[in-house]
Amino acid sequence: MSHSRWTALAVLSAAGLMTVLDGSIVTVAMPAIQQDVGFTPAGLSWMVNAYLIPFGGLLLLAGRLGDLLGRRTMFLAGNALFTAASLLAGFATTPGLLIAARFLQGIGSAMAAAVVLGILVTLFTEPAERAKAIAIFSFTGAAGASIGQVLGGVLTDLLSWPWIFFINVPIGIATLALALVALPKDRGAGLAAGADVIGAVLVTSGLMLGIYTVVKVEQYGWIAAHTLGLGAVSLALLAAFVIRQATAQAPLMPLRILRSRNVTGANIAQMLSLSGMFAFQVLVALYMQKVLGYGALETGLAMLPAAVGIGAISLFASARLTARFGARTVLLSGLVLLISAMGLLTRIPVDAGYVTHLLPVMLLISGGGLVLPALATLGMSGARESDAGLASGLFNTTQQVGMAIGVAVLSTLAASRTEHLLAAGQDQALALTDGYRLAFTTSAGLLLAAFVVSLLVLRQPARSTTTQPVTAAV
Repeated sequence: MSHSRWTALAVLSAAGLMTVLDGSIVTVAMPAIQQDVGFTPAGLSWMVNAYLIPFGGLLLLAGRLGDLLGRRTMFLAGNALFTAASLLAGFATTPGLLIAARFLQGIGSAMAAAVVLGILVTLFTEPAERAKAIAIFSFTGAAGASIGQVLGGVLTDLLSWPWIFFINVPIGIATLALALVALPKDRGAGLAAGADVIGAVLVTSGLMLGIYTVVKVEQYGWIAAHTLGLGAVSLALLAAFVIRQATAQAPLMPLRILRSRNVTGANIAQMLSLSGMFAFQVLVALYMQKVLGYGALETGLAMLPAAVGIGAISLFASARLTARFGARTVLLSGLVLLISAMGLLTRIPVDAGYVTHLLPVMLLISGGGLVLPALATLGMSGARESDAGLASGLFNTTQQVGMAIGVAVLSTLAASRTEHLLAAGQDQALALTDGYRLAFTTSAGLLLAAFVVSLLVLRQPARSTTTQPVTAAV
């Protein structure tokens, strides 16, 4: 590889690191943010959702705009917006301003992340070099999850929570400076080629309204007119998006991609899996701090084995196991580990010991290092070569949507259960623990559903498949 391509890979990896770092670094700082800024328990989930919803909803449109305007231009604009929004988040003093800053961060991340792989595969065209480059890029995602949880604790304890956002500013500025020099200039097809803005508005507004409806369930109830009415509007917007994709001249997501059972099955299984896995990060961090009394740094260190395990297995073991046993078998095995982890958490006590109760869970969660690459392999195997970019964009979208839905639903369930028990006179620690148990039980159910979908729908891809999968880490 040439020096310039190494530098470009470093730039792309730094951008990926920032995206994953921002998702994990927030989790251990959420109690401090809630106390200082004044979030309600259910409203606190919007710290995560306000970032994930625009990120997931805009990936497809951002990828298309990258093709039209130039991928380098889209990458630079996305990183600039993300860096500016991080600065705004650090100075936020109200829930509304902080949520707005997180929303802008999500838009910036979508703009940059949507074109990273497109830039990477044009830089590394030889199969062996491309595989090595993608492995390095993917590993930075796992590293971001590991670093984020520890760094979030360090910054929150030693400085204050705004520094979890300020840390993005020097990284973002350095990334922009290097990108201007290292990334190749490309000329897009031009806006005249068409972008399905209507489709993007429909899918993004439908998803955002759906998450908002779930978060407000704690206030209104599941069968209230508010919940049912907004839920119906959300479903109508998503249905309109599907109809739009069937009729638009330049659809955001051509529906032909869903004809492959591996593409469809892998995306459904991923959405279910990530709903449970990502919510685990948020909820177990809150449990350790609010029930067990851990500090932010202690929480980050306690969760480190899970993040390191996911990253190490995805980088060093997943590919070898997939080559020997097949992606479908590896996926099912990883899901069994994750279901077992959530099963242990359904019985978590108020006075849990780390070694006896939490460490086994953290080790079992490493099964995510088997699940995520296997899902990517299966999903990409069902796409034609001409649809590889579309399949990758769809995979990233369902990943982000699954994370957002999981956090919204499970956080709301936990908060609702806790408030009900507190109103009945239950001790606070017991009420919080019971709420988290309900959320972990639901997470286990989501993972079990992913196992069933994987078992019944997915098929082992042929050994001759050449499409290079994209791994991800939580």
